[in-house]
Formats: sequence, C-alpha cells, structure tokens
Amino acid sequence: MTAAAYLPDRLSLAALREAVQGCQGCDLYRNATQAVLGEGARASEVMLVGEQPGDQEDKQGHPFVGPAGRVLDEALDAAGIPRDQTYVTNAVKHFKWKARGKRRIHDKPNWSEVSACHPWLEGEVAAIRPEAIVALGATAARAVVGRTVAITRERGQLLECDLAPVVVVTFHPSAILRAQDRQAEMLGELTDDLRVVATHLKSARRGRAA
Repeated sequence: MTAAAYLPDRLSLAALREAVQGCQGCDLYRNATQAVLGEGARASEVMLVGEQPGDQEDKQGHPFVGPAGRVLDEALDAAGIPRDQTYVTNAVKHFKWKARGKRRIHDKPNWSEVSACHPWLEGEVAAIRPEAIVALGATAARAVVGRTVAITRERGQLLECDLAPVVVVTFHPSAILRAQDRQAEMLGELTDDLRVVATHLKSARRGRAA
C-alpha cells in the first residue's frame, strides 16, 4: 500500500499525527523509532520543509530539535520570522540511517522513499494552507517543487509550485553545520533567503488590508 492509503479522511493535524504512526508506505518505518510529523502553529503563514528526521528527532518525536534546529532558529530570528509562528516538517517522516559502531548515521532517502511519503506532506499543506513554503536542501526542494533544484543557483528565488503562493528553496541548516569554513557565509545566505519570504509576507498582508 502507498502512504495515501493511510491518510485520514479528515486532514486535520491531529488526525494526520495519529494516522502517520501506522504508515507502512515504504520500508523506512521498519528501523525508525516512530514517524515524525511536523509541528507548529495551525495558522502558520510559513511552512519549512527539511529532508527527514535526524537521530534526536526520531527519538524525541519532534522535528528540528537538534543542532540543525538551532541554526534554523537563529536564521529565522535574524530574518524577522518568529519560529513559533511557523510550521516545521520534513519531506520524509521516518529516520533513514545506517550503523557506524553504536551510532546511527543519517542516510539520504532515495526518490522512491520521498515520493512514497509525499501524501503526508500534501496533507500537512492542506491542513495548514501556508502562504509560503521554504524547502531546506535539495531533497526537500525536489519534494516540494517536483523537480531537481540547483540550490546554489536557485536559492532565494520565487519558484513555480501549486502548493503555496510563495515557494523558496535554500540551504538545509545541517549543510551549514558541515561547511566548516563557510558556516558564517552560508548562514547569512540562509537568512537572506528567509528575508525574501518575510518581505513577500508583508506585501501580502498589505494587499489584504487594502
């Protein structure tokens, strides 16, 4: 069965969060502690989409609670987007990993796994109806936009997508953590891309108020 078979009839966040725990739409559920759905304000204007839960996210059941989450918080704060007014999630809801000694190391999900999980992302979008979606990294960008995206070339631009009026791709915070000699530069670029989103949100609010 595909993930779509596990979706609840009513696409509320509470119903999605309960239903996703039973999803066996791909094999990733076999080695994960739990499925990790997104979290955030129900009326969020901004949805941030990463690749998949990491080790801590898998254990705690919450998205972006590790070091990458702290980088994201810093960039959102600098861009003037309150974290508590966003919804954060991942393209894939189960942690894919490989063993390295006693450690569980991130293993990039393949496209069939991302595609299998896409109904859950669509369900979250339908429940939240965000004004803007920010795809963090190449896997999330492809999941959101439906094509391969060159992050360094297309980051910060408005991309065509049916999921939201504003769609932007940028670096995943974990990529910034790995870029030892470019961390400050990439963090600045991530912040700039989020400022693009903030500017469009302000413009949309003015338009609604006019």
